[in-house]
Amino acid sequence: MVAVLCEASAGSVPVVDVGPLFGRDAGAFARTARELRRVFETVGFAYIAGHGVKPELIEALFAASRQFHALPIEAKMRVKMNAQHRGYMPFSTSTIVTSSVARVTKPNQSESFMMMHEVSPDDPDVVAGKPLQGPNQWPEELPDFKPTLIGYEAAARRVGETLARAIAVSFDLPAEWFAPHFAKPTTWLRLLHYPPLPDPLPPDLFSSAPHTDYGFLTILAQDDTGGLEVRGRDGSWIPAPPIKGTYVVNVADVLMQWTNGILVSTPHRVRNVAGRDRYSCPYFYDPGIDTVVECLPGIVKPGESPRWPATSWRDYVMERLDKNYVYRQRPQA
Repeated sequence: MVAVLCEASAGSVPVVDVGPLFGRDAGAFARTARELRRVFETVGFAYIAGHGVKPELIEALFAASRQFHALPIEAKMRVKMNAQHRGYMPFSTSTIVTSSVARVTKPNQSESFMMMHEVSPDDPDVVAGKPLQGPNQWPEELPDFKPTLIGYEAAARRVGETLARAIAVSFDLPAEWFAPHFAKPTTWLRLLHYPPLPDPLPPDLFSSAPHTDYGFLTILAQDDTGGLEVRGRDGSWIPAPPIKGTYVVNVADVLMQWTNGILVSTPHRVRNVAGRDRYSCPYFYDPGIDTVVECLPGIVKPGESPRWPATSWRDYVMERLDKNYVYRQRPQA
């Protein structure tokens, strides 16, 4: 099977068929893993086909998102974002200030609901007071909302696990090399709603301002509205419109550090200029909270040093959350 369905060219993001990653042919797995690595080295983004997630699961997720965002604000605020980063995030409450790719802009023009990995109140990580640990919040007005998100998250997690194995193999490591770091992964399923941006569009106003993602991999389901743009190596912005049956997957900062910069965490942004509401559902597949990220073995030559020192995922992600989200910031005296 040919892994690349659509080769990258000027102004495009390649499409990779990852179906062989879910099969039993070790040779096909390795070839697809190497092709995925090549795309992640050069573009940092890929559309992936053959991921195995049922279309009806994705359709149900978007239906749930639209239902949630159609609720009255009073209902949404009853599950307002808590200290464990779970729940509803109102409009204009996130601003990109930790990115090196653009000036500080106006707050992102979006609202969202965040489901993270489910952690019971008596879990040792909760008892120990570790950050981002705890149960999710659910709107009582939508009885089907919770099972829909839980079902979708399980399918998306399988994709993340499989891609992690492929990345390990592409670096000539055992397929399960990353597994210990994802025994209790940090996962985020975010249901985003972007209203149309005004026309004319101010230069510092974005649906989502230019940024890179924090963690390991992002697996994005987007509707048919468009608006996602990826920054090319020449600084231009490349549209990444929806392609039916695919996800958009990108390398995030921690994976870039793990690979010593071989895989690139590429800046991207969203501008909803379509004149109608846009919905997207990114799934962030990240390591466990206690993970320390160090350069993969075999990358750095003897006598050389990694580009980044060992990095605590806990410290890294909490710094970014604390700076970028209003709910985590203390009022000024």
